[in-house]
Amino acid sequence: MRNGAPALLICLFMLVPSAAPAAPQTKILTVSATSFADHRTVQSAIDAIPEGNPDHISIHLLPGTYKEKLKLPRSKPFVTLRGDDAKTTLLTNDWNASHVGAEGRPVGTSGSYSVQIDAADFLAENITFENTAGDTGQALALSATYDRQVYRNCRLIGWQDTLYANGGRQFYDHCYVEGRVDFIFGNATAVFDHCTIHSKNGGHVTAASTPQDHPFGYVFLDCTLTGEGAAADLGRPWRPFASVVFARCEIGPHIKPAGWDNWRNPANEKTARYAEYKCTGPGADRSKRVPWSRELSDEEAATLTIDNILGGPDHWDPRQVK
Repeated sequence: MRNGAPALLICLFMLVPSAAPAAPQTKILTVSATSFADHRTVQSAIDAIPEGNPDHISIHLLPGTYKEKLKLPRSKPFVTLRGDDAKTTLLTNDWNASHVGAEGRPVGTSGSYSVQIDAADFLAENITFENTAGDTGQALALSATYDRQVYRNCRLIGWQDTLYANGGRQFYDHCYVEGRVDFIFGNATAVFDHCTIHSKNGGHVTAASTPQDHPFGYVFLDCTLTGEGAAADLGRPWRPFASVVFARCEIGPHIKPAGWDNWRNPANEKTARYAEYKCTGPGADRSKRVPWSRELSDEEAATLTIDNILGGPDHWDPRQVK
C-alpha cells in the first residue's frame, strides 16, 4: 500500500483539470480635469495608447466638460470612451470650417471637428459630443470615419454638419442628434436605432453620399424626429446615389410635406434612394411627398435588420459590443 501511494497521487493529480486561462482584462485609464485620475486630458490618455494597439482599452471620463480637439488615429483600434452620464460628460470645441489652422489656412469642413474617431472597433457610451460654433458654417461635433464603430446613449450637438458619419459600418443606439443643415452627412452605412433626431430651425436632417454599390446608407429604425422653428426636410443627396430610410419612426410636424429635397439638381431625382416605412406622426403623411421617394413594401422592410445591414462578411454584431 505504501509503495503504491506516490503512483496514486500522481494519477489523482493528473485527473484534476487544469485551470482555464484567464480572459484578457480590459485596461482602464481614467481622465479628470479636476480630481485624481491617470490623465488630466482625454487626448493625453489617447496618446498613451500604443500604436497598433492589440488589446481593448477603456478610457473612463469622469464628469466634466473637456474642451479639447480630440483625435483617435486609425493606428489605435479597440478603444472605448465611457462616461457616467452624457449630460455631465461633455467633449466640446468651437472650431468651424473657416478656423485658421496651424498651417495658416482654413481647416475646412473635415478639419472643423471637435472629436475625430478614425479607428475601428470603437465604442463610446454616455458622452456628449458638441460643437458650439453655432450658425457660422460647417462645424463638426463628431467625425466618425472608419469601420465597426458604436455610439450608445450619446448626445451629438451642433448646427451645420453635426455628425460626419463617413466610412465603414456604424451603429447609433439610443442617441440624441441635434443640428440644422445637413447635420447627419457622409457615406457610411449607419443604423440609428431608437434615436431622437432634433432639427433646429429648418434645414436638412441628412446629406448622404452613399456609394452606388452599397445597398444601405443611413437607416433610421424606430426613431423620434422632433424640431423647432422653421420646417425641415428629411434629407438631400450630397452624392447622386444617396440612400436614406426612415422605418417605423415618429415624425413631428416640423417636417415639410414634400419630405425630401433634390439639392437644386433634378438629376438627383433619378438616382437618390429615399424611402419610408410605416412611420407615424403629423410629419409622416406621404400624400404630398416628392414622387421620387417611396414607401417600402413589407418584403423590402423585412431586410432592414441590424444583422443584414451591418453584419458583413465578418458577421459583426454591434449589439454585442461591450
